[in-house]
Amino acid sequence: MPLVSLSGVCVSFGDRRLLDSVNLTVSTGSRMALVGPNGSGKTTLMRIMAGLSAADTGEVVPEKGTRVSYVPQSGVILSEWTLRQEAEKAFERGRLLQEEIRSLEEKLGALSSQSSSETLLWKHHELQESLEKSGFYRREEAIDRVLGGLGFARDDQQRPCPSFSAGWGMRIALARAILESPDILLLDEPTNYLDIEARAWLKDFLKDFPGGLLLVSHDRWFLDAVVSAVAEIYMARVSVFSGNYSRYEVTRSKELESIMARWQAQQEEIARIEAFIARFRYNASKARLVQSRITALSKMERIETPPVVKSIHFSFPAPPHSGRLVLSCAGLARSYGEHQVFRGLDVEVSRGDKLVVTGVNGAGKSTLLRLLSSREKPDAGEMRWGTGVVPAFYSQENADSWTSGKQVIEELESGAPASLVPELRTLLGAFLFRGDDVFKSVSVLSGGEKSRLALLMLLLRPANLLILDEPTNHLDLASKDVLLAALKEFAGTVIFVSHDRHFISNLATAVLELKDGRARYFPGDYEYYLRRVDQEAGAAEAEAGRPELRRSAPEDKAPSSVQAQRQEEKRLKSSLRSLEREEEQILARLDELDAERRRTEDLMARPEVYADGGRMRELRRAHQENARQHEEQNARWEEVAARIAELKAGLSAVRNDTVSR
Repeated sequence: MPLVSLSGVCVSFGDRRLLDSVNLTVSTGSRMALVGPNGSGKTTLMRIMAGLSAADTGEVVPEKGTRVSYVPQSGVILSEWTLRQEAEKAFERGRLLQEEIRSLEEKLGALSSQSSSETLLWKHHELQESLEKSGFYRREEAIDRVLGGLGFARDDQQRPCPSFSAGWGMRIALARAILESPDILLLDEPTNYLDIEARAWLKDFLKDFPGGLLLVSHDRWFLDAVVSAVAEIYMARVSVFSGNYSRYEVTRSKELESIMARWQAQQEEIARIEAFIARFRYNASKARLVQSRITALSKMERIETPPVVKSIHFSFPAPPHSGRLVLSCAGLARSYGEHQVFRGLDVEVSRGDKLVVTGVNGAGKSTLLRLLSSREKPDAGEMRWGTGVVPAFYSQENADSWTSGKQVIEELESGAPASLVPELRTLLGAFLFRGDDVFKSVSVLSGGEKSRLALLMLLLRPANLLILDEPTNHLDLASKDVLLAALKEFAGTVIFVSHDRHFISNLATAVLELKDGRARYFPGDYEYYLRRVDQEAGAAEAEAGRPELRRSAPEDKAPSSVQAQRQEEKRLKSSLRSLEREEEQILARLDELDAERRRTEDLMARPEVYADGGRMRELRRAHQENARQHEEQNARWEEVAARIAELKAGLSAVRNDTVSR
């Protein structure tokens, strides 16, 4: 089974131990997220596993023949070739196999010895089999499917790679890694440069990917949809948790509570012993008792507390009051040359709306936000602001062009209300400026750092309309949570574009869809919008496939009796209880399998075991069987969880129907 194992890996930078005695295995079928605070060593661990960096001590043990593909979060260097040619490079192994087969066929044609021919024929068969598995014969279809899924238009395939932006360059690197069909895929923040459609495609691809996956992402929805285990770097060690990211958060929270409770109890015990020693240190009759307690203190194994991150709650300055109608647009049109982005676009925004603008890449989301913020002017139509509206605009482009000679903390202090100055260091920490970072000059900040600082400065100003273009880019999960909580409590109005599904689902109270140059307004949250779109698509398919539906409408069914509704509610409750019991059993079994896997991997990481071929084969079989059972249990858990959600929704609908009657 293809796999890569880290055994006793240690990495230090100066006096700081980044990774300490790390054991981790990624194998076929793994679906693992790698999580940890910024700077905890996630990228370092991935680079070591990919063979691009060396550990100080420990070793990387790949199974023979295992192919690993790694996509970093930035900084890829692409060739001068066209996009299509770059994608074709992923099949270089197939080309080499094809050349080897041709060479072998020439040798076979020249041989007269039957025994030699049989050997070469067998070799020829093996090479043909490898060539077939490489996907070389299906490369045209694969390239079109992957490039299309990641958002490239058909015409883009003939463009030279340097003509694409840095973000699209990262998509090219991701496409090539996928097309290489590796045994192990290492992805460091692959969703950073993907829109919602491309993220959804990548999510579906990774769920069906037959190899092993190790993934770093700050997109909670994406992690929950893809992974079945979480590897956490915490205090330089790595621990693995079964389940998706949400389950990991619950489990980790309980563990931290337990650690802190045991630490508190130990601190009380230490204080009690130290008080006894201080009281009787100079009492000769108590000397033996004092000495025994001093010895007990020296031998006590101290519970190490994790560096607990302070829970940060940020509230906006009170925004100025505005009228009920914040913004009204009629007949907006915008074109760039011959390319018309949209036309006849009508928008109306009310006070308190949290309006998300959605649409496929190129639909005009960022263009609309620039028009609303007066960064650009429409070609046609008019915009009318409501009474007392004070807008503030954030975009990546504005942050990139920011120049200042001030320090980060000075820049923030110059624009913050006096009441928030005492909290600035805490807020900077929440936006990933920690330690000496706050004394950096703004002029030397990276693009991501400027984006975070610009966003924080905008949030501190007393505006009542926030126009935000991709505010969650360059933020980690904790920072996103701080921003999300603040925006949900914000008394003003928010118009935003985001590709973070979790962020959208938890913030949006209305949706503006841009499609084919037009706009549609949906007065409801994002989940409501998705249901409406799915219903419309289903109705369109049904009407197209069943013309008889257009000729006559179905008769209304007679309403069910109250008795029938009660029976249905009873049935749903019974089914729900049964499934919840099964879910508990599955989760318990997953915990057992997780413990078994850790024991197996610990054994596999020992040098004396690795040197024993027979023992290693036995352990690999056990590891493979564990992975199979884990995948089977996890798949069943997903089915049960989905069914539980359906039953709860059905139960709620029945109860609501009963109440309405």
